Amino acid sequence: MPPASSSSAALGTESPPDAPARERARLREAVAEMGAQDWMVLGYHVLLVLAVLVGHRTSDWSRALFDVVALLAWFVFTMCVVRGRLIGARSQAILYRITLLATVEASYFAFRRILPVINPGALDTELYQLDLRWFGLEPALSSQWLVSGPLTEWFAFFYFGYFFLISAHMLPIVLFSKDRQAQNEFTFGALVIFCLGHLTYTLVPGFGPGVAFSHAFTVPLPRGPWLDTVLDTVETGGALKDIFPSIHTAIPTFITLWSFRYRAKLPYRYTWPLVAFVSLNVILATMYLRWHYLIDVVAGFTLGTFAFWLCGPVIRRELERRAQSGLRPVWPDY
Repeated sequence: MPPASSSSAALGTESPPDAPARERARLREAVAEMGAQDWMVLGYHVLLVLAVLVGHRTSDWSRALFDVVALLAWFVFTMCVVRGRLIGARSQAILYRITLLATVEASYFAFRRILPVINPGALDTELYQLDLRWFGLEPALSSQWLVSGPLTEWFAFFYFGYFFLISAHMLPIVLFSKDRQAQNEFTFGALVIFCLGHLTYTLVPGFGPGVAFSHAFTVPLPRGPWLDTVLDTVETGGALKDIFPSIHTAIPTFITLWSFRYRAKLPYRYTWPLVAFVSLNVILATMYLRWHYLIDVVAGFTLGTFAFWLCGPVIRRELERRAQSGLRPVWPDY
């Protein structure tokens, strides 16, 4: 009489050989496919969840917890689907591009609820004292003699132009760039700024000089179309205590340095001087419009420079690792 195993094989009922081993191998491959920016964003979402879990049980605690857990779940789901190759290549590319950037940005729009849960205080007095001790002045208060309608509209235009500066670089690079080094450097550096910047908001919250020391300003900013646009935008989507570091300084600093690095290529050969000019005005606007202390701007400049310095060597090693291991590009191809 033949062995039972032989009979099972003859009947076609034998289970696939070593299925658990294949699943473990597939999981290892998916983890190996994850890039440096994937791990960074995953860590960012995990830290936000932990910070809210141990945060203050305010009336917004449950909603804040739901927000951060939902974003973490969205990101983990995307990593499983994309790095595990569970859907078609084009769908992977689209889902990855949407999720990587959208989950980080969506967390910012939830910060109005999240920040008071994690850290209900404000450190405006301490930041103001640092300005006086280290720099001898607080620029927003000291520049009141410069205030005029045209100058206010000038700086409000550039302050709002920050969003166009990001979009004009982020969208084409993420969606269409064929230069792997440049694409990965830019996105990794920008994500370093957003992730570290947002986490630092939870440690050093503040309202800014225009709110915290409103009583000390004797010259109001003249209202105009661009200032009204800025104020409406901040009122609608701002986190309110998101001042240290100044990401309005960090991102323009990073984009300027990155554009200068690639000045031998089009279009940066022609755009980097314009980017530098716009960035300078954005940075000055943060203080003129009374959103930031000088220490916020210094911290933002430091963060932007650090992200620029870090992105080059990290991405070179990442691309070498993927090439040696036969892995797909960090950004899945369409």
